[in-house]
Amino acid sequence: MKQRRLRDSGADSGGDAGAEAPLSAQRGDALLIVGVQNDFMPGGSRAVSRGYEVVPVLNFYIERFRARGLPVFAARNWYPADHRLFREQGGPWPAHCVAGTAGAHFAPGLDLPHNTEIVSKTGHSSFAGTDLDVRLRALAVRRLFVGGLVTEHAVYDSVKDALRLGYEAVLLEDATRAMNVRREDGLRARRELERLGAKLYHDPVAAPSRFAGHGALHA
Repeated sequence: MKQRRLRDSGADSGGDAGAEAPLSAQRGDALLIVGVQNDFMPGGSRAVSRGYEVVPVLNFYIERFRARGLPVFAARNWYPADHRLFREQGGPWPAHCVAGTAGAHFAPGLDLPHNTEIVSKTGHSSFAGTDLDVRLRALAVRRLFVGGLVTEHAVYDSVKDALRLGYEAVLLEDATRAMNVRREDGLRARRELERLGAKLYHDPVAAPSRFAGHGALHA
C-alpha cells in the first residue's frame, strides 16, 4: 500500500528530491502528545516496548512548535482506581495511570513547555469526555499533529476523532510506538488512519538514534 506522505512546501532545508521535507508548522497548527506517562515506560505496569524512544523525538517536535508560538497539548490517562477495564474489575488491563499516582505522571525527560494545555481523559480518545475540541477551536486550530502512546489505542482513537470532527490530522510516525499484542497491530492502525484521511509524517532528522546518549532516551 502506497502511503500518502506529508510534503511540506514551506520546508526550510533542502535534500534529496524523494526525501521527507522537514516540518514547518504554521498558524492553525497544534501538537497533541498522547499518553507519554510513566506506566508506559520501562518498569511501568503497562510498559510499551521501546516506548521511551518517543520522548526525545517528541521533544524535537515540541521545540519546533514552541519556537513558532504554536499550541502544545498533552493528553494524559487519568483513570479512577476502580476503572471498569482494570483486571481487578474484570477488565483486560492491569491497573495503570491511576489519577494522582506516580505512574500517571508524564515520563521523565518529556520537555513540556510551561504553557502546555493538559487534557485529562478516562478513555482512549483525547476527545472523548474532554473539552479538547472546544479548546482547539478557541485557538482556531485546523490541523493537529499527533504523537505518543499507544499507536493502536489512544493515538489511533485520538486521530480518528480529530478527523471525524473536521480537523486535518497528521500522525507523527516517528513519535509513536505500538503495543502490538497481536503482530502488526500498530501497522494496521496506521494504515486505517491513512485510509480515513490522516497524513503520515516522519521528520528526516528526528530519528531516535540521533538522540542516543541523551538522558531522556532511557527515561
